[in-house]
Amino acid sequence: MTNTRIVSQFLTILALVASAFAVNAAEPPKVGDAAPDFTLNTLDGKTVKLSQETAKRPVVLVVLRGWPGYQCPICTRQVQEFTQQADALAGKAQVLMVYPGPADDLKAHAQEFLKDKQWPEKFLFVTDPDYTFTQSYGLRWDAKGETAYPSTFIIDSKGKIQFAKISKGHGGRSNAAEVVKAMDEIK
Repeated sequence: MTNTRIVSQFLTILALVASAFAVNAAEPPKVGDAAPDFTLNTLDGKTVKLSQETAKRPVVLVVLRGWPGYQCPICTRQVQEFTQQADALAGKAQVLMVYPGPADDLKAHAQEFLKDKQWPEKFLFVTDPDYTFTQSYGLRWDAKGETAYPSTFIIDSKGKIQFAKISKGHGGRSNAAEVVKAMDEIK
């Protein structure tokens, strides 16, 4: 067998394996989709299940970059914008923020992230150790120094996604004003 033929066969096999993985990769949910249910924990160990939250009222689900090896300054700014709009959001939806990262020391990193922030009593903050949720939602940004694609979803009380914005970079995220406006338009 010639080297060219061996390389060609190897590349064909590699392409087949890659396509098999691509087929099995989760796709991010879209507007109109049922939001995949999940259960994560708050820093004080309280269990938060999406379907239980949406049964009470709509949910604004904000997926942060979490712990990519440092505290993301853009996440900090985004969280500050949401906390400043807490009153405007309080009557409309439950705000649920997800902080993904490697399980080792994730809770400590999350506590550090929240330090010195005026966290609204009604907002929920959960961790996603080892990216279980992030992968199930197709949001895993699997590159060196990355964790998750920053994303925001509005999920109605029937569990259906009414708004979705996924940033494939560090910027371009939803801000609180955009979410409040979208909530008003959904009604």
